[in-house]
Amino acid sequence: MSAEAGQGLYSKLRVIAVLCAVAAYPASVAVATDSKPVSEWGKRAELAEANSEMAVAYLDGKIYVVGGYPSTRKSVDTVQVYDVKTEKWRLTTPYPTPINHASAVGLDGVLYVIGGQTNAGGRREKSRYTDAVHAYDPKTQKWTPRAPMPTARSAMAHDIIDGKIYVAGGRPPRGHDFAVYDPEADQWTSLPDLPTARNHIAAAAIDGKLYVAGGRFGGGYRSEITPALEVYDPAANQWTTRRPMSEARGGLNGIAVNGCFHTFGGEHPTAGPSGVFPHHEVYDPKTDTWTRFPDMPIPVHGVTGLVYLNGWIHLPGGGIRRGGSSGTTHHQVVRTDMQCR
Repeated sequence: MSAEAGQGLYSKLRVIAVLCAVAAYPASVAVATDSKPVSEWGKRAELAEANSEMAVAYLDGKIYVVGGYPSTRKSVDTVQVYDVKTEKWRLTTPYPTPINHASAVGLDGVLYVIGGQTNAGGRREKSRYTDAVHAYDPKTQKWTPRAPMPTARSAMAHDIIDGKIYVAGGRPPRGHDFAVYDPEADQWTSLPDLPTARNHIAAAAIDGKLYVAGGRFGGGYRSEITPALEVYDPAANQWTTRRPMSEARGGLNGIAVNGCFHTFGGEHPTAGPSGVFPHHEVYDPKTDTWTRFPDMPIPVHGVTGLVYLNGWIHLPGGGIRRGGSSGTTHHQVVRTDMQCR
């Protein structure tokens, strides 16, 4: 049995019916279900340009959206910046190359953009992955090369633990790759492999551990998907397996808030007519349980990184149909009172 076939044992595929993405919704609406999870959804100023398959990060009062696809599968070098105070978007210095499926991290006054790929890839052309890392200084508005990753990859997931950036997974053949970057030393260190090789995943750091959820095994959106949840403990330098999501999802996004691991959206043909999952599912590390919250008003995929600010989780852009040609200018926000500490 091949490694990819073996990984398929983690997968739990189930056909579900979901509504197509809607074009608009009330500015703020609170909803609840019988299990009593509550979420309040709203919206903020729309992006300057439509986008999906891009990197999102927060730095010093601003949200950055780097690269991606607009409403086509052609990569862009665009860097969009949202000022939380003025609630307006603007463009800043373009990224050094067109890029999609990268990771972005804001840390100590610097925005780091890691990996990704410079073309769409797929059936007609071989994907061109990159190991490049560039740092953006908002004061000078300039990009500077930094030490490259140990391997070139895209569609990873990441978060920060103790001032270091952990990056897990990636498109084949880099699905097992796992490494940590020390910005002060400008140095990468390879770490024990991600047990389930996958890409288009969600990750979040909680209490000094990295949680990696979902993803797909192949490079395309039709590939087999998984609900797997695996956790890396830097102190023990090892991975453990925790309770999987209620449903397999790839192309999802995630963030840690109040000790909880929030996951959103994703894409796959099993997700219904649009091919996009509407899920907002939250993991509590203390109880090893998942809670399904009311669905996203506009289901999206193709966003790497989220921002939590002033009590709201920001979900800018994203695709509303499966594949890389449905980028939008939507800027959704959500807040909940769930605590996992």
